[in-house]
Amino acid sequence: MSTSRLTLKLATSLDGRIATASGESRWITGPQAREQVHRLRSEHDAVMVGIETALADDPDLTVRLAGYSGKQPARVVLDSRLRLPSSAKLVQTARETPTLLLTCSAPSAIFQELGVKVLQVGEGGRPSPANVLAALRSQGLSRIFLEGGGKVAASFLGDGLVDVLEWFRAPILLGQTGRSAVGALELGSLAASPRFRRTGLEILGEDAWERYERI
Repeated sequence: MSTSRLTLKLATSLDGRIATASGESRWITGPQAREQVHRLRSEHDAVMVGIETALADDPDLTVRLAGYSGKQPARVVLDSRLRLPSSAKLVQTARETPTLLLTCSAPSAIFQELGVKVLQVGEGGRPSPANVLAALRSQGLSRIFLEGGGKVAASFLGDGLVDVLEWFRAPILLGQTGRSAVGALELGSLAASPRFRRTGLEILGEDAWERYERI
């Protein structure tokens, strides 16, 4: 069986925040950083977000680059209770760009009628990160680009499943009340923390783009 390669993208303030306390996040990073994110999306089989990100941002999760004519990655939403509304952009455009919902609930016919593929991954609670990746591999999706949010990032980091970090940092500070890019990891010691080595650093406009690989 092929293995998965999971890349976590973070676009944050200098202090690791992805939004203000009220949820305002557009745009923390500048246009050059956002353009690079689209290039990274184009290199992956799927772009994945948690349901909270999908509800808050109503994203497209497509590659939008001038002159781009390549394949669009599949869009994946981790939606344990099928809360994504049928009016969401991801649902309304599912016949144009493959869209998958990974859930612990019984599949809903309305999503399938609109072209969304619903995969039931376990029952009750939330799908485990390992089971999520296994379900995506079963669909031929092994290069995964994870874009948020904080709880989802923490779950994959905590299980040691993040292979690459693509971290875009804007020269701003949002403080303690800002929303963290990574949720609670519940570490018992420094030795238990996920560890990475930096493999690249580039300045994009006013932002810094750092690349890391898991040690």
